[in-house]
Amino acid sequence: MDFSERSVDPWPVLSWASSCLLVVGGPLPYIPQYMEIRRTCSTEGFSTWVCFVLLIANILRIFFWFGKFFALPLLLQSLLMIGTMFSMLHLCCAVQSVNRVSTKCHTFTDFDLGYFWQWSRIEDYVQFCLSLAILVALLTYVLLDVPIFVEGLGLVALLTEATLGLPQLLQNLRNKSTQGMSVKMVVLWTAGDCFKTSYFIIRATPAQFWLCGALQICLDTLILLQVWYYNQQPHIKFG
Repeated sequence: MDFSERSVDPWPVLSWASSCLLVVGGPLPYIPQYMEIRRTCSTEGFSTWVCFVLLIANILRIFFWFGKFFALPLLLQSLLMIGTMFSMLHLCCAVQSVNRVSTKCHTFTDFDLGYFWQWSRIEDYVQFCLSLAILVALLTYVLLDVPIFVEGLGLVALLTEATLGLPQLLQNLRNKSTQGMSVKMVVLWTAGDCFKTSYFIIRATPAQFWLCGALQICLDTLILLQVWYYNQQPHIKFG
């Protein structure tokens, strides 16, 4: 028997492995930051607006999938990322409740813009996201056959995700330090964004994906430059 005729094509295995890495690679960077917050019992160095950006982006991306099917691993990544962000917010709420001086709690149903995304309970973040999901679901149901709506939904989802690093960048500028921010998280962000942008190009996903991936890489690079810059300053400790 000629065993050369039974040789196995390695590409399907590589494709499957890269898809699995894409699914788990999105939430992976938040493990070091999660552990840093637990270790220090402080959320000062981490911007919860990162969670806001990712929750909005992934909710919109899920509904974009119904209008324009894209690779299933990207859909699974969105679902896993939403769960990860709620885990981060749950931890942040728990830590902030311990450190809170005032006994007053701020809730989503207060509709106080001064405390938007600074609520005291994880339930309030869930309520906000459910309200957004219901609104987008209704719009998608009505406008699913309108191409400009579907394309616009995808573009907004990906542009939102592309600004992921911006809240952390601004937080570091306000603090004039990267203390409390996990540098490992940003390094994993950069590696993951490089990988997924390459994946988008190779798999010929809609152009919105790889263009926004390139923007994410630029923001990741700026945050890494902040790490280098603040590391030159005296008396600064890095997470």
